[in-house]
Amino acid sequence: MEKNTILAVVLSTVVLIGCYVLQMIFFKPVEPVKPSVDQPPAVTAVETPGQDTSIQSSIPEQGSPQTALQTAQDSVSGQTYVSMDAGPQAVEYVTIDTELLTAVFTNAGGDVVSWKLKDHLDKDNNVDMIFSGSNEPHAFTVAFGGLDAKPVTSLFYVNRLSEYSIEFYRDFLFPGAASGSGEKFRLVKRYDLKPRDYMFELTITLDAEYSSQNINYAGNAYTLSFGPQIGPKFEKLDSRYDYRQYVTFTNGKRKNVKVNEIIDTRPSWAAISGKYFAFIAIPYLAQYSVSFSETPESGLPSASRFNIIRPAVSASRVSDIYRFYLGPKSQEALAIYNTGRNEFNLKDTKLVEAANTRGMFAPLEKLLKWLLLVFYKIVPNYGVAIIFLTLLVKILFFPLTKKGSEATLRMQALAPRLKEIQEKYKDNRQKLNAEMAVLYQKEGYNPISGCLPMLLQIPIFLAMYNLFNNHFDLRGAEFIPGWIPDLSLPEAIWNFPEGFRLPILGWTALRALPFIYVGSQLIYGKVTQMPGQQSNSQMKMMLYVMPIAFFFILYNVPSGLLIYWIFSNVLTLVQQIIINRYIMAKKAQLQSEPEPVIAPRNVIAPNKKKRK
Repeated sequence: MEKNTILAVVLSTVVLIGCYVLQMIFFKPVEPVKPSVDQPPAVTAVETPGQDTSIQSSIPEQGSPQTALQTAQDSVSGQTYVSMDAGPQAVEYVTIDTELLTAVFTNAGGDVVSWKLKDHLDKDNNVDMIFSGSNEPHAFTVAFGGLDAKPVTSLFYVNRLSEYSIEFYRDFLFPGAASGSGEKFRLVKRYDLKPRDYMFELTITLDAEYSSQNINYAGNAYTLSFGPQIGPKFEKLDSRYDYRQYVTFTNGKRKNVKVNEIIDTRPSWAAISGKYFAFIAIPYLAQYSVSFSETPESGLPSASRFNIIRPAVSASRVSDIYRFYLGPKSQEALAIYNTGRNEFNLKDTKLVEAANTRGMFAPLEKLLKWLLLVFYKIVPNYGVAIIFLTLLVKILFFPLTKKGSEATLRMQALAPRLKEIQEKYKDNRQKLNAEMAVLYQKEGYNPISGCLPMLLQIPIFLAMYNLFNNHFDLRGAEFIPGWIPDLSLPEAIWNFPEGFRLPILGWTALRALPFIYVGSQLIYGKVTQMPGQQSNSQMKMMLYVMPIAFFFILYNVPSGLLIYWIFSNVLTLVQQIIINRYIMAKKAQLQSEPEPVIAPRNVIAPNKKKRK
């Protein structure tokens, strides 16, 4: 049994380490000044493709004025557009405040430059869902043409429609039209926000009045793009602290997609999914294609961009409606779009699929999450809720743990007979296995029964890891003030100087929980040793080597996971002390009982038949 136990433990360790390695491989801009926005004069600026003299805005730093436009070429898929007069003379920023967020817009392209969430913090600042590197961020840009087209950066006229609505507009010449021909169309970008919603509506209108010209730039009308990155800020996307996934939802099925792939299946929605936050796009168009890209940008560790390509327009007027979600990737926030209890009255969009866990242990993780939330409602501290959840798991597994301990006792009783068989058939492996199987069958013993409780807890551990690593409500959840401020991150009792990493190990801080875990594991192993195992060198290796190996594996895991494991060891320790006392008492009872004496049976000989 000892060999089987060691083999099971080693295999379990290999599985844990393998899952950990696979998961490692695969699972603030400056606050702008709010200006006053006046109603602009009638629009007279027009731009045209096919010319080599475009006028673009030279976008300054936020809050700085721009008094004149500069002339520069802007090639769009082999075509150019040009403005015929200066248009607006300064960059303007407009701020819209809702109960949940603060959004900042610019008339340079009619784009969004900031989208800060009020209820969520990134260290000491609100999380900004739109951020860039060295350049000012511009999201929801429009580029005439396909994916290779450059965004329109000309200054638009601004019309503040209401407290939560704003409109940007400007006129452009049709592709191929000559300057001064008057063949123009108007591009209008209208943003409609709601006071209590992370979702907003963007309407893009192309209005050619009564012209029969087509808006066709190399086969497309325009490309609407979001980027360069969703928040919060990060140092590295390593699947542990943060990650980015690209998701589409088509015909009721969620699918992870690759970057630079043109998706023309008209998905119901598409998303850039981070660890705790998400960008989700819902197009309401008859025809469109989408794609994701990671085109780099100066000063940005990694970019995550989304594009919607709109085919050429032949109608004189078209209004394309999009809805975008920029907010927390939590089931609570996204589930309302399945019920209609939201500002846009959306129903059955299944946006919650963007937050649902995928994989083999997803159902188990959902159950554990539900139990965690139940305990949190009882005691509003996630650290305490984790302890309660650990206690519940131990209570549920107690019958199996007790059975495994009894199986160990049974195996010890069979050890002398097994040793005899091993000595007798040591040169005949096939006969040895056959005789051992006969003994197990005769005694009614299953050698796996002692390892089963440990093996069954591996899925619990993996589901717990995913739960503590991805559950949105654990982000920023404090357990012990001054020590464990965020259960979703590793704790630290001393952070190394900025930029310093411990050679080879790569540690950036000294942490206490991993050392507490090793201590609890060593004490647990010492107490759970059965008599006769102290002198076994293999068991000594399992007692000391395994906890130290896991110390390095678990050093940088979320503190919530280590709290679960430490308290699991403590509770198992208490549990095992009780079981050991029960087993020793039962063993002493068995040894003290005399072997039953089988009385001889009286056999009556049959009467002999008389011979005739």
